[in-house]
Amino acid sequence: MNRREFLRDAAMAGMAAGSTAFVTGSTNVEAQASTPPLAHQGDKRVVRGMKAVASSQHPIVTQTMIDMLKSGGNAVDAAMAGAITQATVQLDMTNHTGTVSFIYWEAKTGKTYQLNSMGTLPPNLPPFRTYPPGLDGVAAGAPMSCIPGFMPGVSAIHARFGTKPWKALVEPAIPWAENGHQMDEFTRSVLEYEIAGNTFFPSMRAVYAPNGFTPSVGELWKNPALANTLRRLADEGPEYFTTGEWAQHFVATANQLGWRIQLSDMTATPPRWQEPMRWSYKGYEIVQPSAPERQGLFCNLVLGMLNHLDITTLGHYTESAESLYYFAHALRRAEFELGMLSDPEQFGVPIDTWTSDAFHAHLAAILKNSKPKPSTDLTRHVEYTSYRSNLQAFGYAASATSAEVRQPAGSCELTCVDEQGNWVQMMDTLQSGGIAGIAVDGVPMCGSHCVFDTQAAISGWLGVPGNRMRSVMGNTIVLKDGKPVYSMGTPGNVHCTIPQMLSNIIDYGKDPYEAAVLPRMLPMRSDFTIEMETRLSDKVLRDLVKLGAKLKPLPPFDFHMGSFQQAWRDPKTGQLNASTDPRRAGMAMGY
Repeated sequence: MNRREFLRDAAMAGMAAGSTAFVTGSTNVEAQASTPPLAHQGDKRVVRGMKAVASSQHPIVTQTMIDMLKSGGNAVDAAMAGAITQATVQLDMTNHTGTVSFIYWEAKTGKTYQLNSMGTLPPNLPPFRTYPPGLDGVAAGAPMSCIPGFMPGVSAIHARFGTKPWKALVEPAIPWAENGHQMDEFTRSVLEYEIAGNTFFPSMRAVYAPNGFTPSVGELWKNPALANTLRRLADEGPEYFTTGEWAQHFVATANQLGWRIQLSDMTATPPRWQEPMRWSYKGYEIVQPSAPERQGLFCNLVLGMLNHLDITTLGHYTESAESLYYFAHALRRAEFELGMLSDPEQFGVPIDTWTSDAFHAHLAAILKNSKPKPSTDLTRHVEYTSYRSNLQAFGYAASATSAEVRQPAGSCELTCVDEQGNWVQMMDTLQSGGIAGIAVDGVPMCGSHCVFDTQAAISGWLGVPGNRMRSVMGNTIVLKDGKPVYSMGTPGNVHCTIPQMLSNIIDYGKDPYEAAVLPRMLPMRSDFTIEMETRLSDKVLRDLVKLGAKLKPLPPFDFHMGSFQQAWRDPKTGQLNASTDPRRAGMAMGY
């Protein structure tokens, strides 16, 4: 048995035996195990004192990245190999046709780079939908088919920053498709939730229910058609997916279904290299995706408002109802503001206004001067306008419904820092890729859940050549004195969880793993409802209700609320630390 087979078997044995206990955040194992630890939701290993680190949402993926680093690849090589393997072993969250978002800090130049390779809508065709409206298990009812962005993105990254041959990036994924990887509890639970959409068409049933059912926990999940596709991809290069035989099969399948794309559409809107947004906050420089991605602007708006509200003097939002009230409102206001954000190549983008300190102060003043006066107690209003059980469900000893069902947040974030100090934050996701609900040569696809609405997370415009949809990719690198000290990213409810993490770490000085454990909230809704993980004290709950906030409980650790993959440099030793989020089944490693 070779080393790779040994590590695979060790990781798979761990998945079969993984615990599902909730995390307490009280115990961090600092030594690096010789084999991958158990894959499970709950408290996670924090690796500390390393020369190089990697973190992902799956043990196999993290091991793939570490193997690539040890074989002489750089952080970019490792992230690319990790993404290709991730799209093989995590078909609940990603695939080889979706979206790639990439932020890179290059050690030798000190420069930062951003690649936007989201799937695109053909400019010369109306929306094409395969699912019938209202199908159970399909988010947004009827996703649109779109041109894949994954492989063009990885290809562009490899051409510019890769050091390993293309084949070396693809080969690690092939055995996991051909021989199978063992199903773990977390992945199976997500797949069961998605089963109606994933098995609507015959080609998807062959992938997701090969024997008529979702593979059981501990069962090997094989995808021989994908293994053959990956071999061709390794031998023929990324063009196999853009102009080669796979692309031709994709176009033929689309045409057969009635989507009249042409082979030229596969390369009509190439990935876009652009300058990432860089902004300053309390002595740090924060690097995030720029427009049309909204995350950089969103975080800038939220933290700018909170800074003018001086929330650190009020206490942390888990300890102060007033701080939580302001945070939830700031998230809501930023979401409203950025409904007007579109692709800057076709639209005006008032960046100077949105990033203005005076504008932040103006918004903060509105929030501060419109909240209830100290003499006004809105407890009765909340009880009269909520279900009596709501507050009790949250843990409040007197009066809101169980959390509404939301679609799983299907995406994967990768963190990698190599020995030379190159930092990568990269997301690969099934979102916005391919023909919704169809598999081509073993590659499943989910299309785009783009909605033509100002408040939609993913939104765009039809009939505009080259237009890129707005989304909420959260890749973030934090610089101090021009060099990275921390990086992170997450799938899930990206827009609202990234600013919470930044505030936890910068405003309140929390350890990054401790910050990831703290409860998270969604933006306050227009009816003053705050949906939040149920880990607040009775005093905070009572004080929130006095301010008129209705509470709607999320699970104590809700996997929709993200899976932060992060790395940070110890300010005293200069060595690297890394962690993964307790809400999903990821793993961090280093050496």
